[in-house]
Amino acid sequence: MDFDRAASGQSAPIIDPFGRSITYLRVSVTDRCDFRCVYCMAEDMTFLPKKEVLTLEELDRLCSAFVYKGVRKLRLTGGEPLVRRNIMSLFQALSRHVESGALEELTLTTNGSQLQKYAKDLYACGVRRINVSIDTLDADKFKEITRRGDLATVLRGLDAAQDAGLKVKVNAVALKGVNDMELDDMIWWTHGRGMDFTLIETMPLGDIDEDRTDQYLPLSLVRKNLSERWTLEDIPYRTGGPARYMEVKETGGKIGFITPMTHNFCESCNRVRVTCTGMLYMCLGQDDSADLRAALRASEGNEQLYAAIDEAIARKPKGHDFVIDRKTQKPAVSRHMSVTGG
Repeated sequence: MDFDRAASGQSAPIIDPFGRSITYLRVSVTDRCDFRCVYCMAEDMTFLPKKEVLTLEELDRLCSAFVYKGVRKLRLTGGEPLVRRNIMSLFQALSRHVESGALEELTLTTNGSQLQKYAKDLYACGVRRINVSIDTLDADKFKEITRRGDLATVLRGLDAAQDAGLKVKVNAVALKGVNDMELDDMIWWTHGRGMDFTLIETMPLGDIDEDRTDQYLPLSLVRKNLSERWTLEDIPYRTGGPARYMEVKETGGKIGFITPMTHNFCESCNRVRVTCTGMLYMCLGQDDSADLRAALRASEGNEQLYAAIDEAIARKPKGHDFVIDRKTQKPAVSRHMSVTGG
């Protein structure tokens, strides 16, 4: 252990069977959301009983165990993380790892509905960068995609976030026939506000009441079409996540592409995900998991938890096997994205 890690109370990073250091943890703090996005959830969702969900204190302990094991970047997700009652107490608790230098980044992915309320508090807890999911700038279409979201509320949340000093990246799921004709406008809008813009391929996770073969839009095609109107140049910029970025010369801004379907990003995967029930998934596109809740609750000490983490990472696969089944239209993985964490 080097001096800096010893000083911050960290062990050496966990290494998976393929030599990849696991330094990035995404934790779902709730499976609940105030939206019902058509590519993410069914309209009539059945959410987990509260007794199955980790308490905020357990989430702090679990996240802190991963920080001790070498995680340097921590992202809280959902569902919608900011709808969890007293969620700011978790951010406040975890901010100690930012202050100590053990964490390089504490961040979150949000739908933006609660940002107007929480933006200043997030900044005070050491959050400096957030991802906000916005798939369209058309208010009616936004309502249709989210089933219950209000675009004006989200845009006020964006204003509050930027006013608080948070750097914002906008994520959009590319949906054929839905928002593919808006991408030029979204590039101008995001870059005009100093925000990065990332496009994501729809992923076959969970039954959603929709036909994913109708939604699926390969980003290889999107990038080809965009390059006919924009000057896109590869850049080495990375945020620690799966996006591959290009610079748009006309705006000076960055556009990212997350392509789990057309080109997976597994060779450099440094990530694992934990659900709000404490299930550790070593790969978003695989069902293999480890029950960390049992280890958490088995003892007040962390040795069993550390051992469970080590054993699970030793099983991390080389990559995922996402495919959209055009015959059965069944998801590649049965759990919803809101359960695993975005």
